[in-house]
Order: sequence, then C-alpha cells, then structure tokens
Amino acid sequence: MKGKIIKIISNLYTVQANGKEYECRARGKFRNDKITPLVGDNCHIDPENNYILEIEKRTNSLERPAVANVDYAVILTSVVKPNLSLNLLDKMLSIIILNKIKPIICFSKLDLATSQEKKTIKKLSKYYRKLGILVISNRQVGKLKKILKGSVAVFTGQTGAGKSTLLNKIDKSLELKTGEISEALGRGKHTTRHVELFTVAGCYLVDTPGFSALDLNNFSKEEIKSSFPEFSLYQCQFPNCMHVNEKKCAVKEAVAQDKILKSRYDNYKSFISEK
Repeated sequence: MKGKIIKIISNLYTVQANGKEYECRARGKFRNDKITPLVGDNCHIDPENNYILEIEKRTNSLERPAVANVDYAVILTSVVKPNLSLNLLDKMLSIIILNKIKPIICFSKLDLATSQEKKTIKKLSKYYRKLGILVISNRQVGKLKKILKGSVAVFTGQTGAGKSTLLNKIDKSLELKTGEISEALGRGKHTTRHVELFTVAGCYLVDTPGFSALDLNNFSKEEIKSSFPEFSLYQCQFPNCMHVNEKKCAVKEAVAQDKILKSRYDNYKSFISEK
C-alpha cells in the first residue's frame, strides 16, 4: 500500500495511506542501505504487519527541518509594517531554488501601502514573474489553495508578515492567534521537537519553524550565482564570470541598463561576499 510519512517520533513512523493512519516500523534494510526515512517521504507499507517496505525516490530533502519532497515554499513578504525587505526575499528565493523547491512570493499588507509603494510592488511582481516565479497577494486565497492542492508546502517570511492571518483565510477552522505555524495549528509549543505534516485545505503543511533558519552557508558562490536565473540570459566574455570585478561583464551592463533589478544584483554581491 502506498502512503506518505507524516510524523516521526523515535523509531515510530506515522504513515497516511488510503485515508487512514498507520503506526509503522522501518525495515532493517534501510539502516544497512544507509537510508533514513523522513517526514514527507512517499513510501510503500505492509498495513497488516505495520512495516515500511520501500521509500520512493525523493525530489528533494532538507536537513533542518528534516523533511522530504517539499513542493512549494510560500514566502510571506510584507510591504509595510514590517517594511519590505528585498534582501530577505532574495535570500529566501535562493535558498528555496537551490533546494529544488518551487517558490511562491506572497505580498501582504498592500492595503496599507501608498500609491508609490504599490507601483514598486507592481514592478517587482512583473520582474519576478518573468523569472518564472509565482507572485500573488495574500488576498488571492482561492488561487493559492488551487496551487497548493495535493502538495507539501512550507510557509516562511518576516515575523509579522501575516503567516497566521493567511492560514486563517486558507482554513477558517484554524482560528490562529500567533505567527508560528506550530502554534497556529492549535498545538501550542512543541513538547517534543519533531517535524509533522498537517492536512490543511487539501495540502500538507510542514509544522515546524525551522525552515526560516535555513541559510546559504552550505552553498558555494557558483551555486548562489546559479540561483539568480536572470544572469544566464546574458553571455559574459568568460564562462566562469562571477559578475563582480570582471571587466566587460554582460550582467553588470544589464544592471546598468535596468534590465536586471539593481536590488537583485546588490543582494547577490552581498550573499557571495559572505562566503
């Protein structure tokens, strides 16, 4: 029977299959094959003897939080209160892209923005969409629910950007009061630190604040460069150009011509300077 691991506590794996939950053990062969089952793993189980028989190939896996097969990361990005942080947005985009997860930028608090701030958001939205990144506002709840249906998703972004407010709109029965997903789902603070998937409005939400703690330390400068897809549109004189100090750099020329957002380029330089 095919299922999905939705919770792991100690050596007990909760697998959701055919609308039911099974408390399973992992076969010894996984230890011999150096395979560690993760929350989010698609697997095959023996429902009679409660054993996980096979782990399917993963699309991705994260160490912190320890979760596999994440489809989407929704980046809640406040326009005001807290102020728009393009540095944080671009850092999260790079992390998400490098972990082979599809990013969704979700702008919030547009109703509090000035006309000039709204023009800025409109320009940013157009730019990021050209990169193939989904961009919505927190008012487009129906659209977001359709996108996330049947997927595994994490929510991240600035503190106070409106994660709990958005989740309330997605599933009104949640009645969230706090900003953390783990608390927002009515569970209070963790007494045991474990990752868990919760079914909300037809999708799985990763119940952990750990995703916000991910950083770029585990990636090389070249990998960070690859997370800026617009750079590949401009052919530099040298194939290994890092687009910083090199002369006649096509990317720097594109920035000067306003073809590449200066904020994106400045953030890129900031990220690789930390390596």
